Amino acid sequence: MKSQSAARAVPLKRTRFDLRSLWVKISSRSSAFLFMSPATILVMFFFFLPVIVTIWISTTDMSVATFRGYKFVGLANYARILANRWTGKILKNTAFYVITTLCCFNVGMALFLSLLTTHIEKKAGTLFRTLWLLPRITPSVIYVLLWTWATAQAPFGIFNQLLSPLGVEPRNWLTSQPWAIVILANGFVGASFGMIIFTSAIESILPDYFMAAKVDGASTLQTIRYIILPMIKWPILFVLSYQTLSLLASYEYILLLTEGGPGFYTTEVWSLYAFHLALSNYYGNVQFGYGAALAAVLVTIGIIVSVIYLRVFKFGELVAEPKIEVL
Repeated sequence: MKSQSAARAVPLKRTRFDLRSLWVKISSRSSAFLFMSPATILVMFFFFLPVIVTIWISTTDMSVATFRGYKFVGLANYARILANRWTGKILKNTAFYVITTLCCFNVGMALFLSLLTTHIEKKAGTLFRTLWLLPRITPSVIYVLLWTWATAQAPFGIFNQLLSPLGVEPRNWLTSQPWAIVILANGFVGASFGMIIFTSAIESILPDYFMAAKVDGASTLQTIRYIILPMIKWPILFVLSYQTLSLLASYEYILLLTEGGPGFYTTEVWSLYAFHLALSNYYGNVQFGYGAALAAVLVTIGIIVSVIYLRVFKFGELVAEPKIEVL
């Protein structure tokens, strides 16, 4: 009888322990959930739900003409995107704009500026970075207006005044070289963001690494290659991912500079094309459903690119706990 009662008491004791440990875990993590809840609510309402609403609108024929009597059309808008003769051109424009601006300025120039300003006298580097931030804090309309004046037809444009003595024929650079001006205007603003991130990452590296490199006789280029770049791998991934998504969704400076021209879809990118169709076109009958489908495709492209970045940079290893060997 005693053995039977003891055998029956074991499961009850184990059940109580499991329930108690579960309650301890929940109560210990409740503070974390409490602090995360405001950000979670904001992300749900201002990021996740708008994506769901956009996907839902993309399955309708909603427009100004059919706003009160729109119908569910399924994937018709997506089939229309595939059948559109200009889809390929706009997609190529977007890829060219994103890749060129990203490599030449938002990451490339930003990394160069951060390396440059951290290898010179500290006050001079700080002053240089401060001056480079001026385009970012300048209102967009004023910033674009300055570029319009600088690229105007001779004798008014600064570009012509500087390049004419070198034998370059005066021209209106905004109409003759629209992509170059668009990329330059976006690049000078975009490079400042990466410059600040990379500079902070470089300055946070322990000086012991640089001292050891000098003792070993490493040159500046070798120090950059074998110490700085491997140790700022995470900031590079962050800037690369953030700026890629930003360039995919941005069209502000293109709209103000060229509005997709000059000509027919010369500098039209995917986000600007969606804006024109969904919110502003020449005919007044804006197409909410078709524009939402274009936006949904852009969201899908952004997700795919982000996953590729995470795979290439081995995100799991970057956020893994450091391995400590105990001797």
